[in-house]
This record gives sequence, C-alpha cells and structure tokens, in this order.
Amino acid sequence: MTSGTLHRRALLGGAALLPLAAQAQPGPAWRPRRSAEGPHPMPEPGRRAWAEQVPAIRVGLMGGENEADRLGRFDGLRRLLEETFRVPVRLMPASDYAGVMQALSARQIEFAALGPSIYAAAWIDTNGGVEPILTIEQIDGSTSYVSVMLVRADSGITNLEQMRGRSLAWADPNSASGYLIPRFELRRAGVGVEPGQFFGRTGFGGGHEQAVVAMLQRQYDAAMTWASGVGEINEGFSRGNTRAMVEKGMLRMSDVRIIWQSRPIQNGPITMRTDLPAEFREDIIRFYLALPQANPAVFEQIGRGTGAGFREVRHADYEVFVEMRREEAAARRRRS
Repeated sequence: MTSGTLHRRALLGGAALLPLAAQAQPGPAWRPRRSAEGPHPMPEPGRRAWAEQVPAIRVGLMGGENEADRLGRFDGLRRLLEETFRVPVRLMPASDYAGVMQALSARQIEFAALGPSIYAAAWIDTNGGVEPILTIEQIDGSTSYVSVMLVRADSGITNLEQMRGRSLAWADPNSASGYLIPRFELRRAGVGVEPGQFFGRTGFGGGHEQAVVAMLQRQYDAAMTWASGVGEINEGFSRGNTRAMVEKGMLRMSDVRIIWQSRPIQNGPITMRTDLPAEFREDIIRFYLALPQANPAVFEQIGRGTGAGFREVRHADYEVFVEMRREEAAARRRRS
C-alpha cells in the first residue's frame, strides 16, 4: 500500500451493507458547532455553580491499551480540566469496553469517549440515559474511520482468501471496528465468521493494542483493529490504534500488511449522562471545542493522533448502531 488516503471501500465487493457513517448532515435546524469553525475560546477558569451537583469530574477511559499508558495519555487533559473548572478530576480506567458502559449506567462517571457500538449499548442499557455530545473530525473533515485486518508482512498472506483456515484476533466483543462491524460486513459478503466456517480459529486479544501484539508475536495470523484511513500509512495514518502503536515504538507499518478494510464507520462520541446540569454539559462542550487550538498536544494525546478538532453530534448520528446492537441481541436469543 502507498501513503495517502486509504481506499474508502469494502475490499470484498457486492455486499449490500448498512451505512456505517453519517451520509448526510442533519437538517437546517441543526448546525453542529465545530472546532474548525472557530474561534472557540477556552472557558474562563473558575469554579462553577454546577459544582454543587458535580463536585468532582470523573472521566471514564475505555480499555484497549495498557492502563499505565492510558493514564499517562489523559493526564494532561485531567490537569487542564482541573485548572479550568477548579474541581477535582479523576480518571477512571476500565479493563474493557463494557466496564465504561457499566460505570455510566451506575453513575460512577460523568462522561467518556466511547466507540459507536458501545455508545449504542450504553444508550440501550440506560434507556436513553446517556447522550453523545462531540466526536472528532479527521484531518480531511470527515467524521469516520475504518476497521482494518492486519497480518505480518513476512506471513505470505496477501489477501483475505488466504486467511481461510487461519487464526484471527478480534479486539473486544464490544468494539465496533475490532469485532461487530467486521463480523457484520464479512457475513454480508458470504464469509462465515464463526470458527470453522472460514477462519480456523478466532479469539479476543483483550483490546486493540493487545490484539495487534498477539498477531506480531505469532499467536494469531491476523488481527482486527482501527485506523483513520487518512494520512501517511508509514505513520500509522493520522490517528487510530495503528498511529498510537507506531508512536510508542510498538509497531512499524512496514512489518504489517492490510488485507481487508471496512466501509467508513462513524467516529464514536464523547458520551455524557443526561441527568447532569445543562450548564455542565455546555461548559464541557466549549472546553473540548477549544482544546485543539488551546492545547494541541493534549488534543493529539487523547485523540490518538492528529485531526481537525471536535464536532457536535446527536443521537440520530448513531441510530444505525442501536439497530445493529438490537439485531445482534435478537440473533443471540434465537441461538440460545
């Protein structure tokens, strides 16, 4: 593959697939605010009236990366939130995706950046008790990313058909790009995703980073993970797990090959509980919209790479994932 934009199409062709990224902007009544359409000044420092109801800000951190690295990446955000709103800020890492969903349901955190599928699960689990507020825009202005299947460059595997009978590491059962979307697309393309149907063996790596490491260490022939799909391939693209692992020295893109990719998937949202004060919600939105310009280093750390900034979103942008989760749940009930 060459540098530049990853081809935004399914490599299997011919499958009728659901739109996985927003295909059109909402109607004229809704004009989402964007970091790229500033100026967006950082909120003035000072304690707010909402602090009586939110005496500490607890930020959930999803799994997919070792805990020490996650806490390190988000520490700049923690300090900046404390300096701005003058309340304690605690980072709450979860061991897996489901842990963050459960923390939102139990009101143990105020907000977290979620993948689109786990947002849908949290929305269902809380009966609409959470809402998406912002997502990241890519450097090309899009708000989507892609799921990619990686193999070692020295494996001799150059296409999906050569994965027949071989082993694949999924990332996490609640990951859109690392499990749900590729399963959905591969099934629609006629590839059986259960062990023994096409792949010889499948398993969960415990997160995106861990799945790629397992592939590199030859525990699996391939791993499923995510990338922005734009930017320089040798840098791991503009953002994503590939970019993060390249920057940490855990991965060289010349050592792997992409043999399959999904259609564009809507970027996951920063998700907040709906029972919090409206003033708190607005302050957090203003904080994040201003962040890319006010502190680009912190933005790149929490965004796993570069981007154009944040963009407001609403539940309608993620309804397809709610439908998909409900279909998956119905299929499980039929099998049981």
